[in-house]
Amino acid sequence: MVHPKHIVAVSGMISHPDGKVLVIRSPRRGWEFPGGQVEEGENLIEALQREIKEESGVTASIGSLVGVYSNIKTPTKVMFGFLGKYVSGELTTSEESIETKWVARHLALQQVSNPIIYDRMKDMLDFSGRVIYRVYTTDPYKVCEQCFL
Repeated sequence: MVHPKHIVAVSGMISHPDGKVLVIRSPRRGWEFPGGQVEEGENLIEALQREIKEESGVTASIGSLVGVYSNIKTPTKVMFGFLGKYVSGELTTSEESIETKWVARHLALQQVSNPIIYDRMKDMLDFSGRVIYRVYTTDPYKVCEQCFL
């Protein structure tokens, strides 16, 4: 029997008390929210908190699940998007974030050029309490299925 292999990843829209949101500029995807792969033995929240700290220097508390995203192009990925709140820390950069900044919520989407990141960020900014599930493929980006859970 061949065991399935999926990459599991997390991301988060982190809000500052002043109303701004955290964005990072990745060397591969341009402006986006912090996040990355869940390591073996980590739970989703721990992984997201680690990724936020590594990529931005910020400590955050994690709240609502916004979306579950399935990229069905090999290697398949399952991603979980959350909302979070700034707790402490000063913005820094890393190999995964060549620039970090707080931006006004209404300007966040203008930063994003990647259509996959754009749709996921829009989900986070427009979150109404209903979790979205989206299946897509890349090259080119195409949404195959979408529903609310």
